[in-house]
Amino acid sequence: MSAREDIPSGDIWVVYDGQCPFCSSYVLLYRLRALAGLVHLIDARSDHPLVEAIRQHGYDLDAGMAVAFGGRIYWGAEAMNVLALLGSGSTIFNRLNRLLFRRIGLARLLYPILVRGRMLTLRLLGRGRIGKG
Repeated sequence: MSAREDIPSGDIWVVYDGQCPFCSSYVLLYRLRALAGLVHLIDARSDHPLVEAIRQHGYDLDAGMAVAFGGRIYWGAEAMNVLALLGSGSTIFNRLNRLLFRRIGLARLLYPILVRGRMLTLRLLGRGRIGKG
């Protein structure tokens, strides 16, 4: 099997932490353009085959969300950037997201702050790391 056979090429697959209140709210609030295809939301704590494929490609889902789109994996700031570019401008939340993450440099600057906030929140809520319960 080639490295890319396990990555879907159609639709948009968003792999996020389902136990993180920020991550869950983000994927529920965010609206993607219909022209990008169907959007599949996958909890990174599930046994979905894409979760394992992303791990096998070397991505740490505790350190960043992942987006599979067009046969590629986008992780962390790049995932947020892709979602910003694919998002509609239909809501205030989407417009703010696009403003912050459409430029990859700004996305790379802001994303680690979001990850640290997520980790602190999970610790305060008594929730473990992905794959660790």
